Amino acid sequence: MKKILILFGVVGVSFSAIFVRLSTVPSTVLVFYRVAMAALILCPVVVFKYKQELCRLRKKDIFWCILSGFFLGLHFILYFEALKFTSIASAVVLVDTEVFFVALSMLLLFREKISLIGWIGILATFIGSVLIACADAGGGSNVLLGDFLAFGGAIAMSAYTMIGKVCRKRLSTTVYTFFVYSAAAVTVLMVLLIGGTPVFADEPINWLTALGLAVICTLFGHSVFSWGLKYESASFISTVKLLEPVFSSVLGILLFGEIPGWMVILGGCVIILGIYLYSHFGEKPIKLCIKAER
Repeated sequence: MKKILILFGVVGVSFSAIFVRLSTVPSTVLVFYRVAMAALILCPVVVFKYKQELCRLRKKDIFWCILSGFFLGLHFILYFEALKFTSIASAVVLVDTEVFFVALSMLLLFREKISLIGWIGILATFIGSVLIACADAGGGSNVLLGDFLAFGGAIAMSAYTMIGKVCRKRLSTTVYTFFVYSAAAVTVLMVLLIGGTPVFADEPINWLTALGLAVICTLFGHSVFSWGLKYESASFISTVKLLEPVFSSVLGILLFGEIPGWMVILGGCVIILGIYLYSHFGEKPIKLCIKAER
C-alpha cells in the first residue's frame, strides 16, 4: 500500500510539465511561487495541529530541515538554468543520475545493501530515462556549462533526499515539509533578486498554474516522497521518481493529444521493468532453494 501511495506521488509530480507549459513567467519564478504557496498552505496546519511537535524541535532539527530545503531550491535553480544552455536530453539524463548518488550514499552511510538484481533494476530505470530523453535530444548554447549545472542539480537532489531520510526519523511529514518548502522559497527568491529577475506574476494563469504546482506537484507529490522516506529506502524513492517522464507522456496524450514516439514507449517499458525488479528484489537477497539428492 505504501508503494502505491508513492506511485501516486509520482503522478502528482508529473503534472509539473503541464503547468509549466501553461504559464508565461520564467520557470524559476514559477518554482518560487510553487514552494512559497506550499509553505503558506502548510503554515496554519503546522501552527494549530502540530504545536506540541514544534515546541519539541531541537535547533539541530531545524538546521537540517533548512539545509534540506536549501538543496531542494538549489536543485530547481540548477536544473532550470541547465535547460538554458544544454539540451533537454542531457539535462534530464544528468539530473537522473541522482538515483546512483542516493544508492551509493545508502550503502556507504547507512550500510543498506542492495542486491545485484536491485542494481540491475536501478540501471534499467536509468537507461529507460536515457531513451526517453534521447527522444527529445537537441543542441544548446553552452553545452558544457549546461551539463555541469544539471550534474550539480543531481547532487543537490540526492542531498535533499538523504537529509530527508534522516529528518523523517524524528519529524512528521507536515512539520518537515513546512520548513523545507519555506527554506526552498527563500533560496529561490534570493537567487531571483540577485539576478534581477522580476518576481511578480501579473497574469491570472500564472497564479493558477503556481497554485496547481503547489498543491498537486508539491503537497501531493514531493510531500508524499518525504512521507515515504520513513517507510521505504531513499534509493527506492529516487528510483520510482524516474517514472515521472512516463506519467508525463500519458498526461500529454490525454490533455494535448501528443502521441509519444517509439523511443519514449520503449523507455517507459524499460523503466517499469526496472522498478518492478527493484521493488521486488532490490533490498533482499535472492535465495535459491536446491533440494538435495539422497
